[in-house]
Amino acid sequence: MGPGVAGQLVGLWRSDPESARLCLSCHAPLAEQQPDTERGGRFTPNPDFDAGLQHAGLACAACHVRRHERFGPPRRDGSTEPSAPRESLPHHGVTRTATFLQSPFCASCHQFTADGFELNGKLLENTYEEWKRSSAARERRQCQDCHMPDRRHLWRGIHDPDMVKSGVEISVTTGRWWHRPGDELTATIVVKNVGVGHYFPTYVTPRVVVRAGLLDAKGVSVAASVQEFVIGREIALDLSREISDTRIPPDGRASFSYRRRLEGRGLTLRVTVTVYPDHFYTGFFESLLVSGAGAGAPQLREALEATRRSVFDIFRKDMPLT
Repeated sequence: MGPGVAGQLVGLWRSDPESARLCLSCHAPLAEQQPDTERGGRFTPNPDFDAGLQHAGLACAACHVRRHERFGPPRRDGSTEPSAPRESLPHHGVTRTATFLQSPFCASCHQFTADGFELNGKLLENTYEEWKRSSAARERRQCQDCHMPDRRHLWRGIHDPDMVKSGVEISVTTGRWWHRPGDELTATIVVKNVGVGHYFPTYVTPRVVVRAGLLDAKGVSVAASVQEFVIGREIALDLSREISDTRIPPDGRASFSYRRRLEGRGLTLRVTVTVYPDHFYTGFFESLLVSGAGAGAPQLREALEATRRSVFDIFRKDMPLT
């Protein structure tokens, strides 16, 4: 429930309150986080609304409390029985269930239903189904094993460079080890999805850019030598259509070819792979601010700057050629 969501909701509560409530069902799902409440088929101001709690987003109780009862995973030894009579324990203890350790627990927010919003015949959010068709599911590796290692609430994902690096293998090969000026260089860049239990990347917001180009003997980029290849699912900012989908499926690979005639001596091929975790949001927030974001503009500007700062490299290799 960061400033990007909050900034959008300022106007959405006025123009489309039903959609605003739908956003909160994942981003701030607790009853105390809802500004209004349904009673007798009508929505009225919620007397228990807590704006501070709403901005906390997915708070502990969203996963661990139901009807004022506490729930959690089995102990590390697998046991689930209470340590003492429930009436003697604070809040009557905790009900322990293996559900907390299994991927379906994540599906309610990370998987649209079959009749959910789709583009080009594909659901916008399809991560759980992607996992079900992966080797991770066949090997019984759960979402929590990677995103919450050792039960730690780290939520490691596309914004974590080490997490992203751990899921892919990247290689660069050329036709031969040395080249003469005038030769044509052919380089092959392969990105393998070896450890991501879903598409890489899974959602429409990130973009991964494979960039290859030449450096001269002084380390300066050779003009017009750079080629870029995009990995991601690109959609229109108004969510009206899918522009392209070059994501890598679980256990799949993507191969890119770089060709360039070598003019001169002392040339080096530089290949980088850069992750833009919030690529869609950068363009989306810019568009909202240009068109007039109203009272939510300060929050959207804050969110926009955060998206611009979130970029990082996961791979860089320099290969002397001549």
